[in-house]
Amino acid sequence: MPDSSPAKALVVGATGVIGRYIVERLLQEPTWEVVGLSRRALPARAGYTHLAVDLLDDAATAQALAQVSGITHVFFAGFAPAGGVAADYARNIEVNLKLLQSAVRHAQQTQSGLRRVVLVTGTKYYGVHLGPYKTPAKEDDPRHMPPNYYYAQIDWLLDFHQTCQRQGSTWDWVELRPQTLCGFAPGTAMSIIPVLAVYAALSKAQGLPLRFPGKAKAWRSIYQVTSSAHFAQAAWWAATTPSCANQAFNITNGDYFRWCNVWPRLAEVFDMPWAEPQTIALTQHMPTLRPLWERLVQTHRLTPVAWDDLVAWPFGDYVFGATWDVMSSTVKARQYGFDAVVDSEDMLVELLQQYRQNKIVP
Repeated sequence: MPDSSPAKALVVGATGVIGRYIVERLLQEPTWEVVGLSRRALPARAGYTHLAVDLLDDAATAQALAQVSGITHVFFAGFAPAGGVAADYARNIEVNLKLLQSAVRHAQQTQSGLRRVVLVTGTKYYGVHLGPYKTPAKEDDPRHMPPNYYYAQIDWLLDFHQTCQRQGSTWDWVELRPQTLCGFAPGTAMSIIPVLAVYAALSKAQGLPLRFPGKAKAWRSIYQVTSSAHFAQAAWWAATTPSCANQAFNITNGDYFRWCNVWPRLAEVFDMPWAEPQTIALTQHMPTLRPLWERLVQTHRLTPVAWDDLVAWPFGDYVFGATWDVMSSTVKARQYGFDAVVDSEDMLVELLQQYRQNKIVP
């Protein structure tokens, strides 16, 4: 049974496609308070306060966390992207490790009632970004050849946890591994939903059908995604279920799909025809269409979102370039009590509709 005792969460990365959903889920619990942390400021509201701080500034982080009290849970969903291809993880290691270290160290030092740290990693743990791997991936599968910043984060957290235990601390940890988070988070570029939405809008504006821009084999390969709302529910479950302590869990929607099967429905959202795939590099083609996008924003009176904050084209090339099956087993999570599922096709449609209804795209 979930622990229903009063709690206070620190959500790191509270403005991102993961963190903002975790915040909203926790605020549904009447006995929880939430403190969000990110570089961008957010206004306070009932049950919620926000710390605008850069975790790479160690002194500022220490000062900010010293001003709050009663933190029982840390949800770490922070991420500092680096340029280059998805497989170039060496450059990501140092900065993302520092983010985790800063958040957890200062929380542990300033919050005597800390109970659990929930670390968000992902399926790149299995090498999904490198090429074909064993599917469905299971939590105890062997690692691939490093570098991988998830390994650095996990290894540090386990070592720090053991050190704290020897010193008398009683907090524990849970690691969650989602795949391609999907949510409504305008201004957060690292999501496949704005890639789809803006790409479709730019195609339609030029009188083009909606063509899958990825590689031919990716069109028919098996893929999976994770609803941000679904993941937030899993994060709450992981934080409040005692048996989850010191365990890793795959968290996805619980189903699989092929782009070739869902593509017609995605085209329907934008009232446009679809056509067979035509492989292009989004990172090369889409920036040239920025002037067209700016005209669409003016013509349709769209909600203005900075181009660089709206969509990450390299992420689109990465997702649509997976020519191998992408599959995680969620059996372990179900065995521990998290049995919720989401229909991925319906989720994609609903989120794209939300982008249109909120006038992020025409």
